[in-house]
Amino acid sequence: MKIIVLSDTHIPERALKIPDEITAFLKRGVDLIVHAGDLTGKSVLNTLKSFGKVVAVRGNMDYLPLPMQETFEVGKLKFGVYHGHGVYPRGDRKQLTEIALEMGVDVLITGHTHSPDVYYGDVLILNPGSATGAWGGGGGSGIPSFMVLNVEGCVVTVDLCEIKGKPFVKRFKFEL
Repeated sequence: MKIIVLSDTHIPERALKIPDEITAFLKRGVDLIVHAGDLTGKSVLNTLKSFGKVVAVRGNMDYLPLPMQETFEVGKLKFGVYHGHGVYPRGDRKQLTEIALEMGVDVLITGHTHSPDVYYGDVLILNPGSATGAWGGGGGSGIPSFMVLNVEGCVVTVDLCEIKGKPFVKRFKFEL
């Protein structure tokens, strides 16, 4: 199963649109689109839904009727989605691990920091960063980024994609 993971688009307040590189990728087809919050505009959700099935949660800047957290299963693995705005300091891996364990998930997809992160401890924690490179109140890389997950059985391959001139991809592989 191929999953694209996005977060922190902040459209239209901090960015005008989803980057063309991500839209082009979506047009090629994925099995699932996951957005970890701070879409901010309903148009973002509608655009994503035009490409396929979407799982999205509410971020601290969202006023959309979305759940605060969500779970879904792919094969033998259970995934959780949680924006992360209840975690301080932002992106604290220990607190995110505790949230993942409370949710009973193998993989937690989170956002809020605007900086990508891949961490494997008791659970796999994935943060795609900001899909638009939008400014985040607590920092961020300023570089648009997203993730592509390929899930086969208990194996998750994570491609972390950063869009800075020429797209840069870093690959991680985990057997959970």
